[in-house]
Amino acid sequence: MSMSEMNRRAVRVLEEWDPFALGEERYGVEIGNVVDQLHVLDHPSDLAKQIQSIYEVSFEKWIPLEKCVDISYKLLALKYEAKSII
Repeated sequence: MSMSEMNRRAVRVLEEWDPFALGEERYGVEIGNVVDQLHVLDHPSDLAKQIQSIYEVSFEKWIPLEKCVDISYKLLALKYEAKSII
């Protein structure tokens, strides 16, 4: 899988996640920021904390860290799949 394909798949995972039930189209900026962090972070808890912070800053709502960890594992699985093929 190419990095651009990984990015597309990560965007889709995050759109489907919809943590505040606002609709998939409402998170463009946040999704972009999370995908950027995905490229630099490799540990699920580090990525989860960044996800939590990104969404909290934008929406002034807190997401439990456990939910962020769950999504971070899905995203990191995509990243490692992309790395293993390159």
